[in-house]
Amino acid sequence: MSKRYNLKFYNTSPSRALQQKGLALGLTLGIGMSAMLNISPVKAQDQKALVFGIVPQQSATRLAQTWVPMLAHLSQKSGIPIRFATAKDIPTFEACLAKGAYDLAYMNPYHFTIFNESSGYKAFARQANKQLKGIIVVRKDSSHSALEQLDKKQIAFPSPAAFGASVIPRAEMNMRDMQISPIYVRSHDSVYRSVAAGLFPAGGGVMRTFGNIPKELRGQLRILYKTDGYTPHAFAAHNRVDAKSLAKITDSMTAMSLESDAVLKPLGMKAFIKAKDSDWNDVRSLNLSKQHTQITTDSVLQCHSG
Repeated sequence: MSKRYNLKFYNTSPSRALQQKGLALGLTLGIGMSAMLNISPVKAQDQKALVFGIVPQQSATRLAQTWVPMLAHLSQKSGIPIRFATAKDIPTFEACLAKGAYDLAYMNPYHFTIFNESSGYKAFARQANKQLKGIIVVRKDSSHSALEQLDKKQIAFPSPAAFGASVIPRAEMNMRDMQISPIYVRSHDSVYRSVAAGLFPAGGGVMRTFGNIPKELRGQLRILYKTDGYTPHAFAAHNRVDAKSLAKITDSMTAMSLESDAVLKPLGMKAFIKAKDSDWNDVRSLNLSKQHTQITTDSVLQCHSG
């Protein structure tokens, strides 16, 4: 018997942005899952839902298609109501993290080192057996065969503080004394599409988002370069989340695996392990400055409603 979920979608640029992205409120996701884009089992409606913010590496539509089934499954397993949220772009997401707007969040490694210290987010999980590596992609028919050939070129990146797709590649280019002009196009999907369209000779991304783009688009691109690896994205909870609820969510997540939980496949994830804040000391050791990453902390933005 199929289970029904009440689904609401929370985007930092409320309803108009969703309409612009073509996200229908009647979208159906998964077997028997009625998606009005919110995520909590009907039986748990009397509890206040926890807002789970997902870094907008891709379009709101694509994020909803991949994350809503997983978070609905997590809500069912843990018994904790969860609401999926995202932002219109990565800088807006950063500003919302700065405000502590999300109860739970999936954020990049650099974001975690910043907002762990400034906004009260504590790590509870991360992907198992995974290191985050940045990639530089070019058109499949590009003549470029080495990273150094991109010297003095305009390169597309999602945002200054996108760790795997921007921070690491730019740092490794800098170590090679390369001088590039970074152009920030606000999402991973926009990077891939702009490179495929020939707007830029190359762009930064990560393997997970590259693997999740449509096959037709991916077929127009190839990976020119891979960076060194670092501790991957953090699943973190704001310190206002009560310990009992967080323990249920953590235990439910770390019990998931690709073999038993098919909802992980669209995410390109196989399993999770418990995490602690010190797991990201490799990122802290880079001593990145806010000037280098241009991280956004504008507190005027509205992050979600509900």
